[in-house]
Amino acid sequence: MAGAVGGSLATYRTVLRLPGLTPLVAVGFAARLPVTATGVVLTLYVAVGLDRGFAAAGLVGGAITAGVAIGAPFVGRLVDRYGLRPVLALCGFVQAAFWGLVPLLDPTALVPAALAAGLLVPPAFAVVRQSLAASVPREHQRPAFALDAMSTEVAYAVGPALGTLAVLALPGTGPWVVGAAFVLATAALARLDPPVRAEPFRPGERAAPPVRSWLRGPMLVALASTAAAILMLTATELSVVAMLTARDETGWFALANTVWCAASLVGGWIYGAAHRPPPTAVLLALLAVGSLPVALGGPWWTLTLLLVPAGAFCAPALAAAAETVGRLAPDAARGVATGFHGSALMVGATVASPLAGTLIDLVAPAAAIGAAALIALAVAGVAALVTGTRAGSRSR
Repeated sequence: MAGAVGGSLATYRTVLRLPGLTPLVAVGFAARLPVTATGVVLTLYVAVGLDRGFAAAGLVGGAITAGVAIGAPFVGRLVDRYGLRPVLALCGFVQAAFWGLVPLLDPTALVPAALAAGLLVPPAFAVVRQSLAASVPREHQRPAFALDAMSTEVAYAVGPALGTLAVLALPGTGPWVVGAAFVLATAALARLDPPVRAEPFRPGERAAPPVRSWLRGPMLVALASTAAAILMLTATELSVVAMLTARDETGWFALANTVWCAASLVGGWIYGAAHRPPPTAVLLALLAVGSLPVALGGPWWTLTLLLVPAGAFCAPALAAAAETVGRLAPDAARGVATGFHGSALMVGATVASPLAGTLIDLVAPAAAIGAAALIALAVAGVAALVTGTRAGSRSR
C-alpha cells in the first residue's frame, strides 16, 4: 500500500513540475469559482433577495445555463481564431456589465440579460482542458486530466458556498462581488495566457478544419459520455435530496455530499496514477452501476455509505472523457472541441433536472436513479462499440 501511495505521489509530482502546469491549475481553479457560484447566487438573489419565488429564480438560472450551453462552442471558435486574451477581455467586459446591472433589473429583464451573459461566460473550464491537451506530453495527460477533474470537484464544493455567503452577507450588492470576482479571475487567466495550441498561433489564420471532419464517431461518443455522466450525477443528487427530505433528514445532505465528493477525489487520484486504467466506456458503466445501490435509500447514514461507490467513479469518468476530447480534437479546432465538451456538461445537467424531478414526483427517487443509470449504460454500450473497447480488450 505504501508503495502504491508513493508511486502515485511521484506521478503527480512529475506532472506538476511540467513547465507552467502548477500556475495553470492554481489560476484555473480560482477562475472557476465565480462560474460555479453563478447558479446559486442568481437563485438566492431572485428567490430570497427580491422575494419573487423559486419559479422566477429558475427561469433566470435556466436562461444563463442555456446561454453557456449554446455559447461555449462559439467562444471556443473565437479562441481558435483570435487567441485567448482578446476573448477573455470580451468575456470579462460582458460579465462586469451583467453583474453590475443585476441589482438594477427586475426578474423579467434578468432572463434575457442572463441568456446574453451566458453566451459569453469566460471559458475557465475549457481553457484549462484545452491547455492540458495542447501542452502536456501524451504520457502525462492522464494524471493531468485527473488533477483537472479533482480541481473541478473542489471548485463546485467551494464556489457555491462562497456565493451563498456573498448573497446572504451582502443582500443588495452580492452580485457586484461576483462580478468583481469574474473580472479578477479573468484578468489573472489572461495574464497567465496559457498555451491553447501545440503549434504557434497566427492571428486571423483560417486553417481550422471544418467541424464535420472531426465531429464524428469517437468524438461524438466522448461528448455523449460526458453528458451521460453529468446526467447520472445530477439525477443521483436530486434523488438523495428527495430521499432525505422524505425522512425529514435534509440537514444531513451536506455530510452525505461531502463524503460523495471525497470518494470522487480518491477515485480521480487513483485513476490518474494508474498505468492502465479502464477506458471511458467502462468507467461510465461503472459509474452507472456504482450509483444504482443509492436507489435502495434508507436513513442518512445508509445513503452516505451508498454514495461512496457512486462517487468513486465520478472524477475518473469525467477525466477520461475530457482527455479523449482533447486528444481527438485537431490543434487548430481544439477551442471548438472543448466548447462542445462544455456544452455536453450543460446538456447533461439540463436534461437530468426535469427528467429526475418528474420521476421523483410521479414514481419515486429510485426511478430517477434507475432511468439515469439505464441511459448511462446505453451510452457506455454505444461508446464501447464505436471505439472498439471490446475488441481492444480481447487483443490485450
